[in-house]
Amino acid sequence: MEQYKEEFIKFMVDCNVLKFGEFTLKSGRKSPFFMNAGLYVTGSQLEKLGEYYAKSIHENFGDDFDVLFGPAYKGIPLSVATVIAYNRLYGKEIRYCSNRKEAKDHGDAGILLGSPIKDGDKVVIIEDVTTSGKSIEETFPIIKAQGDVEIKGLMVSLNRMEKGKGEKSALSEIEEKYGFPARAIVTMEEVCDLLYNKEIDGKVVINDDIKKALDEYYNVYGALA
Repeated sequence: MEQYKEEFIKFMVDCNVLKFGEFTLKSGRKSPFFMNAGLYVTGSQLEKLGEYYAKSIHENFGDDFDVLFGPAYKGIPLSVATVIAYNRLYGKEIRYCSNRKEAKDHGDAGILLGSPIKDGDKVVIIEDVTTSGKSIEETFPIIKAQGDVEIKGLMVSLNRMEKGKGEKSALSEIEEKYGFPARAIVTMEEVCDLLYNKEIDGKVVINDDIKKALDEYYNVYGALA
């Protein structure tokens, strides 16, 4: 596993963003883990978060893109933090863009904030996590409505590796439906490999009981791919 991935997993735990226990998801599933990117709130946390996203985007998609699009609301700070980190790490200016939930009809009017998207732009979409692909259903037509735009891919922080609407994962379903790659900084398999029966700051994050709950969950909801 790459060093930045190991660091990112520990970072999620340190920031209390990745939790283990019993959680009811929006889908109604009872999950033994939960990720809440809204808990990245400090300057140092957002600085590090942007670096992890930038490294993963660079590794998966290279430098051949112009705009980083972060869907409202959580995607807004993600996109801003990441374009700053991308410039610092790789010396390339990437523009950020996000959507508004409601179009503004005065001043800086329209559905978008940040940089406009124009013909010929290559766009990477950035999100925290996706379980159903609903956000992309809303985001995809907004981006495509801006002109002759190529979407290079989607980057999320964690691949939950569970069924989306069918038997495949939400990220695989997005790839099949929209035709662009969908990647994650880390997968739950990588998380488990690193944290199972290993101490982080003196505490075992995934003990035998939590591992059993994870195995049972994936026996029911684990994706084929």
